Amino acid sequence: MQQGTEPNPQAPRPARFGQSMLCFGGIIAIISSGLFAFSIDLHSLLFLCLIWAGAHAGLLGYPALEIRHLMSKAISRALPAIYIFMLIGLVIASFIQSGTIATLMYFGLDWLSPALFLPVGLILCALMSLATGTSWGTAGTLGVVFIGIGSALSVPLPLVAGMVVCGATFGDKMSPVSDTTNLAAMSSGTDLYRHIYAMLFTTAPTFVLTLIIFSVLGWQAGAGILPATQLGDIRIALAADYHLQPILTLLPIAVLFVLSIRRVPAEITMTASVLTAVAIACVYQGQGLAPVLNSLWQNTPGNTGIVELDALLGRGGLASMSWTLLLAIQALALGGILHGAGFLASLLNGLIAKLQHTAALIAATIASGFIGNMAMGEAYISIILNCQLFAEKFSAQGLDKAVLSRSVEEGATMTTALIPWTTAGAFYAATLGVPVLDYLPFAFFNYLNGPIAVIMAGLGIGLLRSKQKA
Repeated sequence: MQQGTEPNPQAPRPARFGQSMLCFGGIIAIISSGLFAFSIDLHSLLFLCLIWAGAHAGLLGYPALEIRHLMSKAISRALPAIYIFMLIGLVIASFIQSGTIATLMYFGLDWLSPALFLPVGLILCALMSLATGTSWGTAGTLGVVFIGIGSALSVPLPLVAGMVVCGATFGDKMSPVSDTTNLAAMSSGTDLYRHIYAMLFTTAPTFVLTLIIFSVLGWQAGAGILPATQLGDIRIALAADYHLQPILTLLPIAVLFVLSIRRVPAEITMTASVLTAVAIACVYQGQGLAPVLNSLWQNTPGNTGIVELDALLGRGGLASMSWTLLLAIQALALGGILHGAGFLASLLNGLIAKLQHTAALIAATIASGFIGNMAMGEAYISIILNCQLFAEKFSAQGLDKAVLSRSVEEGATMTTALIPWTTAGAFYAATLGVPVLDYLPFAFFNYLNGPIAVIMAGLGIGLLRSKQKA
């Protein structure tokens, strides 16, 4: 490193609790007022937050080069996960080009029957979001179809919307190609598959309970004649655009699943799955190599004539990840300042140090994620900041980093759809035509996951331990 770029060896003043609260309060005020009062883009607001946090670090005696060092160090620690972020876009685009997503939709929609409308709808939405890693894409395609079917069956639309949100959120939390799943693993410093494994302890029983509830409600509300027109139009459109032989088109998912089970590194697993999908798209679907490879950068909408379906078929590509990736880099830099300058440690001593019981710590982490969503309107920043905020306390109690990432997702990812003014809440309300407060009572999966996680922590179930205390 050249002379003059080394961090200042003189120790700055430690951050006090009052200044740390002022620093965090300013960040929340900048983001919340900018989003809700002035409709300013989140990236621009994070730029202002970086200036605000940097100024507070400067008041403690940190020179500009030291502040930059703190930001760069935080970003460099996350580089392995940033590679996965880029691969996510490639996986989604290649799965669409190979017909993998189309096959799941085509055959999945054929399972529906009146009595099983709600539970099967939940499973289909969960499978779709698990495969694509997007809750929004699922709601914008299958969700719209299920709203139409539910209306024809006279099933209460808030109930249908709640089912869609539950299923869509499942993949947004559990899919290895979900941005929030990768973001939580990256921010906590744990392995992606370790993170998913840890979430199974709380997510699986919550999903099963949700499925039972919708099965009971489905038998009560599912009587009637199932209209086949809407489902038929989508299936005809998919069959016209793709060759749908599951043995071939589902191979990319099989590769992803098998390699994941064998604990092959995520980068290799995703790359192998992408290459498999590209080969199927070119050889079996009959597409040219150049268009398929171009789609890996920026996919283009389909031309089925069904607007929502075309939008889903146009997802993916490296370019599609730029919004989240750039936001993550900015938030990581912000977290680097907050952590490196001692603001997080100050808050930890002032607010979290008294949490002695594991169940109380997990409950506080989940509650903090929910409050962060309410204040900032986005799960992304809440995930990153809460991983930074609670990391030391989880480590001190000998808990695996995957328990931290799991708890953060249960507070942030799971609750963002339950708040009307978040981007997710606004999207679901606009797409499904049901206000958030109307479908909220039926979003069982979203609001039951947190309490179940706290109860299981109190019982000592699913508490993975680190190999050594930090």
